[in-house]
Amino acid sequence: MRTFGWPDLYFILEAARWTIALSLIACIGGAIGGLAVALARTSEARWPRLVATGFVRLFQGTPLLLQLFLIFFGAPVVGIDINPWVAAGVALILNTSAFLGEIWRGCIEAIPRGQWEAADALGLAYASRMRDVVLPQAARIAVAPSVGYVVQVVKGTSLAAIIGFTEVTRAGQIINNATFQPLVVFSVVAAIYFVLCWPLSLAAGRLERRQARAYAR
Repeated sequence: MRTFGWPDLYFILEAARWTIALSLIACIGGAIGGLAVALARTSEARWPRLVATGFVRLFQGTPLLLQLFLIFFGAPVVGIDINPWVAAGVALILNTSAFLGEIWRGCIEAIPRGQWEAADALGLAYASRMRDVVLPQAARIAVAPSVGYVVQVVKGTSLAAIIGFTEVTRAGQIINNATFQPLVVFSVVAAIYFVLCWPLSLAAGRLERRQARAYAR
């Protein structure tokens, strides 16, 4: 047993870059998947709506931890060799896609029906209507809740520690096993998460207030 020191702090801080990298992967992949889910959920065709609804219910209705387990331990069962990086990335992308898809579906449906009817009156096809009329307006509404959800993504990366992915939480576990000073170690871990998430929470709140003032005018 040894005392928690600067090398241990540096090790945890080094692991923070993997937390940030995994969060970026989840957000970028989840944004692409979320847009596909949102468009499918608001599609005029029935089968894309059914598929997207099933996807959302599956990933919103089961814990992220279980999804990590199923991907990491289930892939080798079907003959797919997978490492913690890939498993964590895939699980977080799928989970983020489901939640962002629902957030953005709500934003799309929040566009006044008059806008949809005006696009119809212009004879715009579905793709043109979404690209040129609906999505630009929905994007402005979606910014604040999307930034707010990124905070949940960052915190959700901590669950990747359970499959051996060395991010901040896993690094804290490793150092704690060597120092047996959980209060110190996990206080540092909590502080790092706070530093990562607090600016995002402030940004989301500021965007919400700005949006509220814009609608009040």
